[in-house]
Amino acid sequence: MANEARSGPAASAGPAAAQRHRRPVPPLPPGSWLGLLGGGQLGRMFCMAAQSMGYRVCVLDPGADSPAGSIADRHLRADYLDEAALAKIASSCRATTTEFENVPARALEFLAGHGVVSPAADSVAIAQDRRAEKAFVRGCGLETAPWIDVASAEDLQRAPPALLPGILKVARLGYDGKGQASVTSIDEAVAAFERFGSVPCVLEQRLALALEVSVVVARGFDGRSVAYPVAENVHRDGILATSTVPARISQSLAVRAVEATQRIADAMDYVGVLCVEFFVLADGSLRVNEMAPRPHNSGHYSIDACVTSQFEQQARVLAGLPLGSTHQHQAAVMINLLGDCWFRHQGDAQPTATPREPDWNVVLAHPFAKLHLYGKRDARPGRKMGHVTVLADAVDEAVRVAVQVERGLGIGSLGVTVGR
Repeated sequence: MANEARSGPAASAGPAAAQRHRRPVPPLPPGSWLGLLGGGQLGRMFCMAAQSMGYRVCVLDPGADSPAGSIADRHLRADYLDEAALAKIASSCRATTTEFENVPARALEFLAGHGVVSPAADSVAIAQDRRAEKAFVRGCGLETAPWIDVASAEDLQRAPPALLPGILKVARLGYDGKGQASVTSIDEAVAAFERFGSVPCVLEQRLALALEVSVVVARGFDGRSVAYPVAENVHRDGILATSTVPARISQSLAVRAVEATQRIADAMDYVGVLCVEFFVLADGSLRVNEMAPRPHNSGHYSIDACVTSQFEQQARVLAGLPLGSTHQHQAAVMINLLGDCWFRHQGDAQPTATPREPDWNVVLAHPFAKLHLYGKRDARPGRKMGHVTVLADAVDEAVRVAVQVERGLGIGSLGVTVGR
Protein backbone atom coordinates (compact mmCIF):
# COMPACT_ATOMS: atom_id res chain seq x y z
CA MET A 1 0.00 0.00 0.00
CA ALA A 2 1.07 3.62 -0.42
CA ASN A 3 2.04 4.03 3.23
CA GLU A 4 4.29 0.97 3.40
CA ALA A 5 7.40 3.16 3.48
CA ARG A 6 6.36 4.27 6.96
CA SER A 7 7.59 0.94 8.25
CA GLY A 8 11.16 2.01 7.61
CA PRO A 9 13.82 -0.29 6.18
CA ALA A 10 12.46 -3.59 4.89
CA ALA A 11 15.46 -5.57 6.07
CA SER A 12 18.83 -5.10 7.70
CA ALA A 13 21.78 -7.12 8.82
CA GLY A 14 22.73 -5.68 12.19
CA PRO A 15 26.26 -5.16 13.54
CA ALA A 16 25.81 -7.94 16.10
CA ALA A 17 25.15 -10.42 13.31
CA ALA A 18 28.09 -9.16 11.28
CA GLN A 19 30.46 -9.63 14.22
CA ARG A 20 29.22 -13.05 15.28
CA HIS A 21 28.87 -14.58 11.78
CA ARG A 22 26.20 -16.92 13.03
CA ARG A 23 25.37 -19.83 10.79
CA PRO A 24 21.65 -20.11 9.96
CA VAL A 25 19.80 -23.06 11.41
CA PRO A 26 19.27 -25.84 8.82
CA PRO A 27 15.65 -25.54 7.64
CA LEU A 28 13.19 -27.98 9.18
CA PRO A 29 11.01 -29.72 6.58
CA PRO A 30 7.20 -29.68 6.83
CA GLY A 31 6.01 -32.47 9.08
CA SER A 32 8.62 -31.61 11.71
CA TRP A 33 7.51 -30.98 15.29
CA LEU A 34 7.81 -27.49 16.78
CA GLY A 35 7.56 -26.98 20.53
CA LEU A 36 5.64 -24.17 22.21
CA LEU A 37 5.74 -23.13 25.86
CA GLY A 38 2.44 -21.48 26.75
CA GLY A 39 -1.16 -22.13 25.85
CA GLY A 40 -2.70 -18.66 25.43
CA GLN A 41 -4.12 -16.91 22.38
CA LEU A 42 -0.70 -15.98 21.03
CA GLY A 43 0.17 -19.66 21.06
CA ARG A 44 -3.13 -20.48 19.37
CA MET A 45 -2.36 -18.13 16.49
CA PHE A 46 1.19 -19.50 16.26
CA CYS A 47 -0.22 -23.04 16.03
CA MET A 48 -2.53 -22.01 13.20
CA ALA A 49 0.29 -20.36 11.27
CA ALA A 50 2.73 -23.24 11.77
CA GLN A 51 0.12 -25.89 10.91
CA SER A 52 -0.82 -24.04 7.72
CA MET A 53 2.82 -24.48 6.66
CA GLY A 54 2.72 -28.21 7.36
CA TYR A 55 4.37 -28.28 10.80
CA ARG A 56 3.09 -30.11 13.86
CA VAL A 57 3.03 -28.31 17.20
CA CYS A 58 3.46 -29.70 20.70
CA VAL A 59 2.22 -27.31 23.40
CA LEU A 60 3.38 -27.45 27.01
CA ASP A 61 0.88 -25.70 29.25
CA PRO A 62 -0.70 -26.58 32.61
CA GLY A 63 -4.20 -25.48 31.57
CA ALA A 64 -6.81 -28.14 30.85
CA ASP A 65 -8.55 -26.20 28.08
CA SER A 66 -6.09 -23.61 26.85
CA PRO A 67 -6.59 -21.72 23.56
CA ALA A 68 -3.39 -23.18 22.08
CA GLY A 69 -3.62 -26.60 23.70
CA SER A 70 -7.10 -27.16 22.28
CA ILE A 71 -5.87 -26.96 18.67
CA ALA A 72 -2.26 -28.19 19.00
CA ASP A 73 -1.27 -31.53 17.52
CA ARG A 74 -0.20 -32.51 21.01
CA HIS A 75 -0.84 -30.92 24.40
CA LEU A 76 1.37 -31.76 27.36
CA ARG A 77 -0.58 -30.65 30.41
CA ALA A 78 2.20 -30.01 32.88
CA ASP A 79 4.13 -27.30 34.67
CA TYR A 80 6.78 -25.48 32.66
CA LEU A 81 9.50 -26.94 34.89
CA ASP A 82 8.16 -30.50 34.77
CA GLU A 83 11.26 -32.50 33.83
CA ALA A 84 9.35 -35.36 32.21
CA ALA A 85 7.32 -32.99 30.03
CA LEU A 86 10.39 -30.99 29.03
CA ALA A 87 12.15 -34.24 28.13
CA LYS A 88 9.23 -35.18 25.86
CA ILE A 89 9.49 -31.86 24.03
CA ALA A 90 13.26 -32.18 23.77
CA SER A 91 12.98 -35.68 22.28
CA SER A 92 10.29 -34.87 19.72
CA CYS A 93 10.73 -31.18 18.81
CA ARG A 94 13.84 -29.95 17.05
CA ALA A 95 12.97 -26.34 17.81
CA THR A 96 10.93 -24.64 20.55
CA THR A 97 9.53 -21.16 21.10
CA THR A 98 7.42 -19.35 23.71
CA GLU A 99 4.23 -17.33 23.63
CA PHE A 100 4.77 -15.34 26.83
CA GLU A 101 7.83 -13.83 28.48
CA ASN A 102 7.36 -15.14 32.01
CA VAL A 103 8.23 -18.73 31.18
CA PRO A 104 10.96 -19.91 33.62
CA ALA A 105 14.43 -19.37 32.19
CA ARG A 106 15.45 -22.82 33.45
CA ALA A 107 12.96 -24.42 31.07
CA LEU A 108 14.45 -22.56 28.11
CA GLU A 109 17.99 -23.40 29.19
CA PHE A 110 17.11 -27.10 29.45
CA LEU A 111 15.57 -27.17 25.98
CA ALA A 112 18.49 -25.20 24.51
CA GLY A 113 20.73 -28.09 25.52
CA HIS A 114 18.74 -30.42 23.27
CA GLY A 115 17.78 -28.29 20.27
CA VAL A 116 16.97 -24.84 18.95
CA VAL A 117 15.24 -22.35 21.26
CA SER A 118 13.95 -19.01 20.03
CA PRO A 119 14.10 -16.54 21.67
CA ALA A 120 17.07 -17.42 23.85
CA ALA A 121 16.78 -17.48 27.64
CA ASP A 122 19.07 -14.47 28.09
CA SER A 123 16.91 -12.34 25.78
CA VAL A 124 13.74 -13.36 27.60
CA ALA A 125 15.40 -12.64 30.96
CA ILE A 126 15.94 -8.99 29.99
CA ALA A 127 12.25 -8.51 29.20
CA GLN A 128 11.17 -10.33 32.37
CA ASP A 129 12.50 -7.61 34.66
CA ARG A 130 11.71 -3.93 34.12
CA ARG A 131 14.97 -2.90 35.82
CA ALA A 132 17.11 -5.01 33.51
CA GLU A 133 15.03 -3.93 30.54
CA LYS A 134 15.39 -0.21 31.20
CA ALA A 135 19.10 -0.52 31.89
CA PHE A 136 19.56 -2.50 28.68
CA VAL A 137 17.64 0.07 26.63
CA ARG A 138 19.76 2.89 27.97
CA GLY A 139 22.86 0.84 27.19
CA CYS A 140 21.66 0.86 23.57
CA GLY A 141 21.77 4.67 23.61
CA LEU A 142 17.97 5.00 23.73
CA GLU A 143 15.89 6.97 26.19
CA THR A 144 13.24 5.82 28.65
CA ALA A 145 11.06 7.76 31.05
CA PRO A 146 13.08 8.83 34.13
CA TRP A 147 12.92 6.09 36.78
CA ILE A 148 14.46 4.66 39.91
CA ASP A 149 14.84 1.14 41.26
CA VAL A 150 12.64 0.51 44.30
CA ALA A 151 13.64 -2.28 46.67
CA SER A 152 12.26 -0.75 49.88
CA ALA A 153 9.98 1.97 51.19
CA GLU A 154 13.14 3.92 52.03
CA ASP A 155 14.02 4.05 48.32
CA LEU A 156 10.71 5.80 47.72
CA GLN A 157 11.34 8.24 50.56
CA ARG A 158 14.56 9.22 48.78
CA ALA A 159 12.93 9.49 45.33
CA PRO A 160 13.61 12.72 43.41
CA PRO A 161 10.53 14.99 43.52
CA ALA A 162 10.63 15.25 39.71
CA LEU A 163 9.45 11.62 39.45
CA LEU A 164 6.03 12.59 40.78
CA PRO A 165 3.38 12.27 39.58
CA GLY A 166 4.56 8.85 38.53
CA ILE A 167 3.70 5.20 38.02
CA LEU A 168 4.87 2.49 40.39
CA LYS A 169 5.32 -0.80 38.55
CA VAL A 170 6.30 -4.21 39.87
CA ALA A 171 9.61 -5.23 38.33
CA ARG A 172 8.43 -8.70 37.33
CA LEU A 173 5.21 -10.40 36.20
CA GLY A 174 3.25 -7.23 35.47
CA TYR A 175 1.22 -7.02 32.25
CA ASP A 176 -1.95 -5.42 30.86
CA GLY A 177 -1.96 -2.80 33.60
CA LYS A 178 -1.59 -5.35 36.41
CA GLY A 179 0.97 -4.53 39.07
CA GLN A 180 0.87 -0.81 38.29
CA ALA A 181 -0.40 2.18 40.24
CA SER A 182 -0.52 5.87 39.40
CA VAL A 183 0.84 7.86 42.33
CA THR A 184 1.02 11.59 43.02
CA SER A 185 2.86 11.58 46.34
CA ILE A 186 5.46 9.57 48.24
CA ASP A 187 2.78 8.40 50.67
CA GLU A 188 0.70 7.03 47.77
CA ALA A 189 3.79 5.35 46.33
CA VAL A 190 4.64 3.70 49.65
CA ALA A 191 1.06 2.50 50.07
CA ALA A 192 1.09 1.02 46.55
CA PHE A 193 4.47 -0.61 47.20
CA GLU A 194 3.09 -2.30 50.31
CA ARG A 195 -0.09 -3.29 48.45
CA PHE A 196 2.10 -5.05 45.88
CA GLY A 197 3.69 -7.07 48.69
CA SER A 198 6.88 -4.94 48.89
CA VAL A 199 8.31 -6.78 45.91
CA PRO A 200 10.97 -5.03 43.78
CA CYS A 201 9.45 -2.22 41.71
CA VAL A 202 10.35 0.76 39.58
CA LEU A 203 9.01 4.26 40.04
CA GLU A 204 8.67 5.91 36.66
CA GLN A 205 7.84 9.53 35.91
CA ARG A 206 4.47 9.95 34.24
CA LEU A 207 5.15 11.76 30.99
CA ALA A 208 2.81 13.97 29.00
CA LEU A 209 2.26 11.87 25.88
CA ALA A 210 1.24 12.86 22.39
CA LEU A 211 0.55 9.19 21.58
CA GLU A 212 1.87 5.65 21.95
CA VAL A 213 3.28 3.54 19.14
CA SER A 214 4.87 0.12 18.74
CA VAL A 215 7.05 -1.70 16.25
CA VAL A 216 7.17 -5.45 15.63
CA VAL A 217 10.29 -6.92 14.05
CA ALA A 218 11.24 -10.47 13.14
CA ARG A 219 14.92 -11.42 13.24
CA GLY A 220 16.48 -14.65 12.05
CA PHE A 221 19.50 -16.63 13.17
CA ASP A 222 21.51 -14.99 10.39
CA GLY A 223 20.97 -11.53 11.92
CA ARG A 224 18.68 -10.27 9.19
CA SER A 225 15.49 -8.58 10.29
CA VAL A 226 12.25 -7.27 8.81
CA ALA A 227 10.04 -4.63 10.37
CA TYR A 228 6.28 -4.19 10.27
CA PRO A 229 4.64 -0.78 9.84
CA VAL A 230 4.45 1.29 13.00
CA ALA A 231 1.22 0.81 14.98
CA GLU A 232 -0.56 3.67 16.72
CA ASN A 233 -1.99 2.36 19.99
CA VAL A 234 -4.72 3.45 22.39
CA HIS A 235 -4.92 1.84 25.83
CA ARG A 236 -7.85 1.71 28.22
CA ASP A 237 -7.34 0.75 31.89
CA GLY A 238 -3.83 -0.40 31.04
CA ILE A 239 -5.00 -2.82 28.32
CA LEU A 240 -4.55 -2.23 24.60
CA ALA A 241 -7.89 -1.14 23.13
CA THR A 242 -7.03 -0.46 19.49
CA SER A 243 -4.11 -0.36 17.09
CA THR A 244 -4.29 1.77 13.96
CA VAL A 245 -1.83 0.86 11.22
CA PRO A 246 0.00 2.54 9.65
CA ALA A 247 0.36 5.01 12.49
CA ARG A 248 -0.65 8.57 11.66
CA ILE A 249 2.81 9.95 12.27
CA SER A 250 5.57 11.51 10.18
CA GLN A 251 7.83 9.43 8.01
CA SER A 252 10.88 10.51 10.01
CA LEU A 253 9.31 9.48 13.32
CA ALA A 254 8.33 6.09 11.89
CA VAL A 255 11.87 5.50 10.64
CA ARG A 256 13.32 6.44 14.05
CA ALA A 257 10.98 4.01 15.82
CA VAL A 258 11.88 1.16 13.47
CA GLU A 259 15.60 1.87 13.72
CA ALA A 260 15.43 1.96 17.52
CA THR A 261 13.63 -1.39 17.58
CA GLN A 262 16.17 -2.98 15.27
CA ARG A 263 19.01 -1.54 17.37
CA ILE A 264 17.57 -3.28 20.45
CA ALA A 265 17.13 -6.56 18.57
CA ASP A 266 20.67 -6.44 17.24
CA ALA A 267 22.16 -5.56 20.63
CA MET A 268 20.49 -8.63 22.17
CA ASP A 269 21.35 -10.76 19.14
CA TYR A 270 17.64 -11.50 19.35
CA VAL A 271 16.16 -14.36 17.33
CA GLY A 272 12.40 -14.45 16.87
CA VAL A 273 9.59 -11.90 16.90
CA LEU A 274 10.08 -8.86 19.12
CA CYS A 275 7.84 -5.88 19.86
CA VAL A 276 9.00 -2.58 21.33
CA GLU A 277 6.48 -0.05 22.64
CA PHE A 278 7.28 3.67 22.61
CA PHE A 279 5.94 6.85 24.15
CA VAL A 280 5.86 9.79 21.73
CA LEU A 281 6.21 13.17 23.44
CA ALA A 282 4.79 16.46 22.21
CA ASP A 283 8.14 17.49 20.73
CA GLY A 284 8.26 14.30 18.63
CA SER A 285 10.90 12.60 20.74
CA LEU A 286 10.68 8.87 21.53
CA ARG A 287 10.93 7.09 24.86
CA VAL A 288 11.08 3.30 25.03
CA ASN A 289 8.29 2.03 27.26
CA GLU A 290 8.80 -1.73 27.26
CA MET A 291 9.54 -4.71 25.04
CA ALA A 292 7.86 -8.06 24.50
CA PRO A 293 10.00 -11.03 23.33
CA ARG A 294 7.14 -12.58 21.34
CA PRO A 295 4.36 -11.62 18.93
CA HIS A 296 2.36 -8.71 20.29
CA ASN A 297 -1.27 -7.66 20.56
CA SER A 298 -0.55 -4.59 18.42
CA GLY A 299 0.67 -6.87 15.63
CA HIS A 300 -2.50 -8.97 15.35
CA TYR A 301 -3.64 -6.88 12.37
CA SER A 302 -0.83 -8.51 10.35
CA ILE A 303 -2.87 -11.72 10.05
CA ASP A 304 -5.30 -10.00 7.69
CA ALA A 305 -3.48 -6.89 6.49
CA CYS A 306 0.05 -8.11 5.67
CA VAL A 307 1.59 -10.60 3.29
CA THR A 308 3.17 -12.45 6.23
CA SER A 309 1.67 -12.38 9.72
CA GLN A 310 3.82 -11.98 12.81
CA PHE A 311 2.90 -15.58 13.74
CA GLU A 312 4.04 -16.98 10.41
CA GLN A 313 7.30 -15.08 10.90
CA GLN A 314 7.68 -16.75 14.30
CA ALA A 315 7.27 -20.16 12.66
CA ARG A 316 9.63 -19.24 9.81
CA VAL A 317 12.37 -18.16 12.22
CA LEU A 318 11.96 -21.25 14.37
CA ALA A 319 12.08 -23.57 11.37
CA GLY A 320 15.11 -21.79 9.89
CA LEU A 321 13.21 -20.50 6.85
CA PRO A 322 13.65 -17.15 5.07
CA LEU A 323 11.66 -14.28 6.54
CA GLY A 324 8.46 -13.28 4.73
CA SER A 325 7.42 -9.89 3.39
CA THR A 326 5.91 -7.47 5.89
CA HIS A 327 4.17 -5.50 3.13
CA GLN A 328 0.83 -4.11 4.36
CA HIS A 329 -1.71 -4.35 1.54
CA GLN A 330 -4.53 -2.48 3.34
CA ALA A 331 -4.88 -0.02 6.18
CA ALA A 332 -6.16 -1.61 9.37
CA VAL A 333 -7.62 -0.96 12.79
CA MET A 334 -7.41 -3.79 15.31
CA ILE A 335 -10.01 -3.75 18.10
CA ASN A 336 -9.44 -5.84 21.20
CA LEU A 337 -12.50 -7.79 22.33
CA LEU A 338 -12.47 -8.03 26.11
CA GLY A 339 -14.87 -10.04 28.20
CA ASP A 340 -16.73 -6.80 28.94
CA CYS A 341 -18.45 -7.20 25.54
CA TRP A 342 -20.28 -10.23 26.91
CA PHE A 343 -21.80 -8.10 29.69
CA ARG A 344 -22.49 -4.82 27.88
CA HIS A 345 -24.61 -4.75 24.73
CA GLN A 346 -25.97 -2.07 22.45
CA GLY A 347 -29.24 -0.75 23.88
CA ASP A 348 -28.56 -1.94 27.44
CA ALA A 349 -28.76 0.81 30.02
CA GLN A 350 -26.53 -1.14 32.42
CA PRO A 351 -24.15 -4.09 32.14
CA THR A 352 -25.84 -7.48 32.50
CA ALA A 353 -25.20 -9.63 35.57
CA THR A 354 -24.50 -12.76 33.52
CA PRO A 355 -22.57 -12.99 30.26
CA ARG A 356 -24.26 -13.58 26.92
CA GLU A 357 -22.75 -13.95 23.47
CA PRO A 358 -22.31 -10.64 21.66
CA ASP A 359 -24.20 -10.14 18.41
CA TRP A 360 -21.43 -10.84 15.92
CA ASN A 361 -23.68 -9.72 13.08
CA VAL A 362 -22.84 -6.13 13.99
CA VAL A 363 -19.22 -6.97 13.20
CA LEU A 364 -19.64 -9.17 10.15
CA ALA A 365 -22.20 -6.84 8.57
CA HIS A 366 -19.11 -4.83 7.61
CA PRO A 367 -17.65 -6.85 4.71
CA PHE A 368 -14.06 -5.84 5.48
CA ALA A 369 -14.21 -6.63 9.20
CA LYS A 370 -12.49 -9.84 10.26
CA LEU A 371 -13.50 -11.57 13.51
CA HIS A 372 -11.00 -13.63 15.53
CA LEU A 373 -12.14 -15.43 18.70
CA TYR A 374 -9.68 -17.26 20.93
CA GLY A 375 -11.79 -20.20 22.08
CA LYS A 376 -11.96 -19.13 25.72
CA ARG A 377 -15.08 -20.49 27.39
CA ASP A 378 -15.44 -18.08 30.30
CA ALA A 379 -15.86 -14.39 29.57
CA ARG A 380 -14.67 -12.07 32.33
CA PRO A 381 -14.28 -8.28 32.34
CA GLY A 382 -10.78 -7.38 31.22
CA ARG A 383 -10.07 -10.83 29.77
CA LYS A 384 -8.90 -10.88 26.14
CA MET A 385 -11.45 -12.97 24.28
CA GLY A 386 -10.66 -12.07 20.69
CA HIS A 387 -10.11 -9.21 18.28
CA VAL A 388 -11.59 -7.62 15.18
CA THR A 389 -9.50 -6.27 12.34
CA VAL A 390 -11.14 -3.67 10.11
CA LEU A 391 -9.54 -3.32 6.68
CA ALA A 392 -9.83 -0.42 4.25
CA ASP A 393 -7.94 1.29 1.47
CA ALA A 394 -7.31 4.32 3.68
CA VAL A 395 -6.71 4.74 7.40
CA ASP A 396 -9.56 7.22 7.87
CA GLU A 397 -12.06 4.76 6.40
CA ALA A 398 -10.79 1.93 8.60
CA VAL A 399 -11.14 4.18 11.65
CA ARG A 400 -14.68 5.19 10.67
CA VAL A 401 -15.83 1.57 10.40
CA ALA A 402 -13.97 0.59 13.59
CA VAL A 403 -15.91 3.23 15.52
CA GLN A 404 -19.16 1.71 14.22
CA VAL A 405 -18.04 -1.79 15.25
CA GLU A 406 -17.13 -0.60 18.75
CA ARG A 407 -20.49 1.07 19.22
CA GLY A 408 -22.34 -1.96 17.87
CA LEU A 409 -20.62 -4.18 20.41
CA GLY A 410 -21.38 -1.83 23.28
CA ILE A 411 -17.76 -0.84 23.65
CA GLY A 412 -18.48 2.73 22.72
CA SER A 413 -16.15 4.88 20.65
CA LEU A 414 -13.51 4.79 23.37
CA GLY A 415 -10.61 3.07 21.76
CA VAL A 416 -10.30 4.66 18.34
CA THR A 417 -9.12 8.21 17.93
CA VAL A 418 -11.02 9.49 14.91
CA GLY A 419 -8.85 12.41 13.96
CA ARG A 420 -5.22 13.29 14.45
